Amino acid sequence: MNWQAISFDWNQVRAFLATAEEGSFSGAARVLKTTQPTVGRQIGGLEEALGVTLVERSVRGLTLTEAGRDLLDHVRAMGEAATLISMVADGVSQDVSGEVTVTGTDLLSAVILPGVLKPLREAAPGIRVRILASSEMENLMQRDADIAIRHVRPAQPDLIARHLGDFRANLYAASDYLDRAGRPRTARDIADHDFVGNADPDRLMAPLHNMGVPVRPESFVMSSANGIVAWELLKAGFGVSMLPEALADAEPGLEQVLPGFPSLEFPIWLVTHRELQTSRRIRVVFDLLARGLAERVGRKSRSA
Repeated sequence: MNWQAISFDWNQVRAFLATAEEGSFSGAARVLKTTQPTVGRQIGGLEEALGVTLVERSVRGLTLTEAGRDLLDHVRAMGEAATLISMVADGVSQDVSGEVTVTGTDLLSAVILPGVLKPLREAAPGIRVRILASSEMENLMQRDADIAIRHVRPAQPDLIARHLGDFRANLYAASDYLDRAGRPRTARDIADHDFVGNADPDRLMAPLHNMGVPVRPESFVMSSANGIVAWELLKAGFGVSMLPEALADAEPGLEQVLPGFPSLEFPIWLVTHRELQTSRRIRVVFDLLARGLAERVGRKSRSA
């Protein structure tokens, strides 16, 4: 261990992390329960200690410099380690127990949540997670779930929502399908292909039309209200579909249709009850989901 290289103050690091996560000095001050000038001084002290500029200030708000972006992943790892240390120190790992129900779409629940939730077994082994694969916001209002992962911000005042970032979605198809049907060279060419749809294929038609792809209802040769079924149909080579790149880019056998074609973006919101303020087990799971999902969307987490 090079002790001489560790010359910064953890409070300064914490101020930088909170500012990056919340997107502003005022947001960082709110979650750290301090003042905005204090946060600014702490980040200035960290910049001086490291000899780099981490944050650029302008009339449009705060942006991270290249050095700040490079540092952010390491600082997040420090924050997660500090959280685990605190949990072990006060006995949370053993004392927090009980069930927490998390709801998300079926595809997200099956493909993304297992990896995101894996650290929970080490951090809080007494917590049992029940996953409810559903897209209905009523799951929260009827108390069927404690935490929901949704693509729209809830309007109900009794719910707490945090915007974690935006998934980028692109058109994908199985390579063997494109080998048979041909690889489109223009947006208009895409409309001549077969499509795999989800619960409501018509919802995809409007944005595709706006992007120059005149897809027709009869183009959807396969569809399913179940996202996992639609996912398997796509992998089996039935046609083209719009999918988050966080999923499709990692799947062997799939490739992006017409690379360079504009992406769609849709938000990821983490939603829970006001009980988050008083329930340790919900707080532990909520914070872990916020970190894990924000990493996968590749954007900093922002509070609502």
